Amino acid sequence: MAPRELRRPFKRPAISDQQKRRDLSLLRQSQNRHDAQSQARCLVSTALSLQSQGPEPTSEPEPLEPAPEHQTSNLDLRDAAKLRGIEARRWFATQLMLPEWMIDVPDRLSHDWYVFARPAGKRCFVVSSNGTTFSRLRNGSLLHMFPSALPSGAKAKGNSGSAQSYCILDCVFHESDQTYYVIDMVCWAGYSLYECAAEFRFFWVNSKLVESGACDLPSFYHKYRFGLVPVYNCDQAGLHTAYSGPAPYAKDGLLFYNKHAHYQTGNTPLALVWKDENCSQYVIDTDNKGQVPNQQQVVLELQDDVKLTTSDDPPVLFGCLDMDFAHKSGLQSGNLLRFAVGDGGLNFVDGKLEKADLRYLGKANRARAFADSYSKVVFQYMVRHSPLRIEDLLTCISSSSEQENGTSDMEMVG
Repeated sequence: MAPRELRRPFKRPAISDQQKRRDLSLLRQSQNRHDAQSQARCLVSTALSLQSQGPEPTSEPEPLEPAPEHQTSNLDLRDAAKLRGIEARRWFATQLMLPEWMIDVPDRLSHDWYVFARPAGKRCFVVSSNGTTFSRLRNGSLLHMFPSALPSGAKAKGNSGSAQSYCILDCVFHESDQTYYVIDMVCWAGYSLYECAAEFRFFWVNSKLVESGACDLPSFYHKYRFGLVPVYNCDQAGLHTAYSGPAPYAKDGLLFYNKHAHYQTGNTPLALVWKDENCSQYVIDTDNKGQVPNQQQVVLELQDDVKLTTSDDPPVLFGCLDMDFAHKSGLQSGNLLRFAVGDGGLNFVDGKLEKADLRYLGKANRARAFADSYSKVVFQYMVRHSPLRIEDLLTCISSSSEQENGTSDMEMVG
């Protein structure tokens, strides 16, 4: 029984401050109101400016290594709209909401969270505007340009729309059935949903997408079908269905969304991804040959002071390169570097990384836009040593329900 108890969520050693950051993210979004309409217009404007420069090859996207002299992700929206070429793509690549990997089970999982099976495929933005529709991958490169039934998505009678009638959808393109599965809605017919809770955004996805005809079979003015993703309350029944139930697509893990979360660009602890071998073909990261390496590999960004950090905001420090080695190897600030985790592994103290045994392998693939996030590195480490299992999640939900029922009974007795 002892080993089994160690896998219970409440017994796991602290390896992160993920719950604390979840609470801070919810507090911050209620305090920091920005111009959501300008955010949406800028994203569409930037995407259109990239489109006007002509089609791009999709097989080998242009390298997106971070620029050493200035960071486009911190630009004002008005300045970002003026960007062109690779800088515009680099800015565009920071606009997706990127889930953290689940390394701690959230509090109130069964009450405040949704769960759904993530479609396997290419994560992308789909933008419809000015009579055309196009999709861009996470690194900002063009995937498809096509007509669609989305508002202003095709030059067809009844679907031209006004100049402000644009749409932005967060999708996964599922190759086998040539379908865009919509996992979130950022803007619909010019109405921004950045500052709407996930609960409302998911309601609009299900209602507006069907009304538009975007879920219909492909036609001349609608080249690709858009599909809905079944979303469940994350109670025991919902989690079991998302994990084991049928889906209209190949699964690649589970996504968990906090019901109260706004659409936040970049990494956020209010959206989480979790995988095991039963719901994903790729649980452990593979190398560039598609093979699982003997040692875990991580990609980190080199800073001016030769420190090695993650893509988080603020970044997490993993170590430092030797200054002489960096100069002799021609490495520069902003380079993305690949390391293997040695036998010393990752060491945690009070929920924070204290030490990492890293072995330099070389530069990362030039098509990469970002370093790994802290949660991804830790999740991959957990998978190899002490994975968070589906039984742990179900046990956590059951324990939480029992505790709340006990509290309710005490209140009734009083």
